[in-house]
Amino acid sequence: MTTTLLATAHEVSGSDSALLTVRRVLRIEAAAIERLSGQLGTEVTQAVQTIRGLSVRGGRLVVMGMGKSGHIARKLAATFASTGTPALFVHPAEAKHGDLGMIQPQDLVLAISHSGETEELCDVLPHIKRMGIALIAMTGRPDSRLARLSDIHLDASVVEEACPLNLAPTASTTAALALGDALAVAVLEASGFSADDFARSHPGGSLGRRLLVRVSDVMRQGDQVPKVSDSALLSQTLIEMTSKRLGMTCVIDGQGRLAGIFTDGDLRRVLEKQKLHAQTAVKDIMTRQVRTIASEALASEAAYLMDERRINHLVVVDAENAPVGVIGLHDLLESKII
Repeated sequence: MTTTLLATAHEVSGSDSALLTVRRVLRIEAAAIERLSGQLGTEVTQAVQTIRGLSVRGGRLVVMGMGKSGHIARKLAATFASTGTPALFVHPAEAKHGDLGMIQPQDLVLAISHSGETEELCDVLPHIKRMGIALIAMTGRPDSRLARLSDIHLDASVVEEACPLNLAPTASTTAALALGDALAVAVLEASGFSADDFARSHPGGSLGRRLLVRVSDVMRQGDQVPKVSDSALLSQTLIEMTSKRLGMTCVIDGQGRLAGIFTDGDLRRVLEKQKLHAQTAVKDIMTRQVRTIASEALASEAAYLMDERRINHLVVVDAENAPVGVIGLHDLLESKII
């Protein structure tokens, strides 16, 4: 007989205590965040302005915390770093054994401790203060040692933890995380951090690709671009289209400028209306109104134009309207733009 980790329907219907517990925890943590928004004051503005000042003096935001607060600190350091504020996490215990050298006089420390009495953290703070480094503390106890040592104290206290014993850090860590995120967003907005800035911090993500990748980065160019002159015959045109395997070719005039385009679709449409032979001139059956794009345009713009016009390729032209490349849906798919 095989066993399963899935609860049976009888077990689920027989007791809803787990669901009630989950709902209770969510309500407690949501209430903690709601209360937090009302207990903060001008110290938040001071903290945001102090963090913004790092850009002037070339410093970094050093986020510190132990235990569960340490996990929150690591996440907040990553959030600040990805939103325009150079930041790093320093473990307080490791700081006592050499990592204190990672912190420079132009930096700013954000220390997180719900009790405000975390030994490892409090032990390194006097050394940090002697270096003349400003300290922002996030605690649940305004009368704690950490709060007293700080230049700016942010009250992240909660009424209760979600743990039934009121011991395990739950609501308190949620509140600290939410407050840290709020600070990062406030600094982002005050600094004028843009979507382009965000993309430069996330070049591997989908947003980064959409905002950073240019048509020139993904287009086919050089010998990969199918071209025939406007004096070419249909037979020559089909040979060029077949050899380049794009289902289309650019048609250029005597000055090398784009005169039109001929595609598999054009061939089918013309065949429906008239008889063709190999000696038909491509200029008599090509499409003259061609949608083009510049090489410096964003690849995401090319994707939008193809979707809007329901076409599979765009001809990339220079300032003289000479074709310098071709970009297709397949190219956009390969580069993960779409």
